[in-house]
Amino acid sequence: MWLSCGYRAIQVFDEVQKTNLPVAFLYPALAEERTESFGPYSIDVAKDASMAATALPLIVLSHGNGGTPWAYRDIAKHLARSGYVVALPEHIGNSRTDNSREKTAANLENRPRHVSLAIDAAFADPVIGPQLLKGHVGMIGHSIGAYTALAVARGRPWAASHETPDRQPRSVNVQPDSRVSALVLLMPATFWFIADSLKEVKIPILIRTGSRDAITPSSHAETIIRGVANSCLVQHEVILGAGHFSAMSKFPAALASPTFPPSQDPQGFDREAYQPTLFADVERFLNVNLKNSHSS
Repeated sequence: MWLSCGYRAIQVFDEVQKTNLPVAFLYPALAEERTESFGPYSIDVAKDASMAATALPLIVLSHGNGGTPWAYRDIAKHLARSGYVVALPEHIGNSRTDNSREKTAANLENRPRHVSLAIDAAFADPVIGPQLLKGHVGMIGHSIGAYTALAVARGRPWAASHETPDRQPRSVNVQPDSRVSALVLLMPATFWFIADSLKEVKIPILIRTGSRDAITPSSHAETIIRGVANSCLVQHEVILGAGHFSAMSKFPAALASPTFPPSQDPQGFDREAYQPTLFADVERFLNVNLKNSHSS
C-alpha cells in the first residue's frame, strides 16, 4: 500500500446535457496529505500530487440517487492507496447538487454516458492518462449506481411509465462501454431490468446486499444472478444486519440524524466496524479480475 492518496479534479463537458460534470480522481501518491472539504465531507488527500506508480487499473465509482461520490470516500481512498486510480464522477441531474432528472428516463440514459465520459477523460488527462493500464477498467456502483454499472456492461434497461414524458414504458437508449471488464455492485437496484435484459452481461460481478435492506433487498441480486449470461461469474454475499446505506462512508456529525436515512443503519449494525471487511473483499475481487487476469 502506498503512503498517501493523491487527488486531482477536472470538469468534463457533456454535450447532451450541455453542462460540465465534476470528476475527481484519487490515486497512489507519496506526498503529504492535507484535509480537503467537499461540501460537508472531508478527506485527507495530497492535492495534485505526483503519481507514485504506473500501469494502474482504473475504477469508476457511480454514486446513488441524489448522492455524491464523496459519500464513498473511504472505499475510494482505500483502493487508491492499494494501487488503483478511482474516478469519482458526479451524476449531474441525479446528485445532491442537481437532482432535476430524478425518476426520469433521461436520468437512466445520462448516467451510463457519464461513466464513459469519465473513462474518456481519465485516459486523455495529461497527469492520469499516461499511468493507466489499458484494458483494465472496473466499476463500483451503489443502488442506482449499480443500475448504471449494469447498463454500461451491456444490460438493456427499460423505463417505467412514471419515468417517461408520454407515460408509456420504453427501452432506455444507452451505449455500453466494452472497456469495463468487472463490476462491484453494492445494494444493487435492478428495477429497470426485465426478463432477458441482462443476458449480454458477461463479465465478473461481486455483489453485496444487506439482510435488512428494505429498499433493494437481496431479491435484486437474484435478478442479476438469474439474468446474466453466466451466473458462475457472480459472487454474492448478504451482509448480516446491514441496511441499504451501510456500504457508504460514515456521515459527518452535522448530517447524522434519524431524519436523514443515509446516515443511519439498522439497530445493532456498525458500518465502521464492518467496512474494512468490505474493502478487503472488493480489493481482492478487483485484484483478481483487473490486475491479474487481463492482458493489456
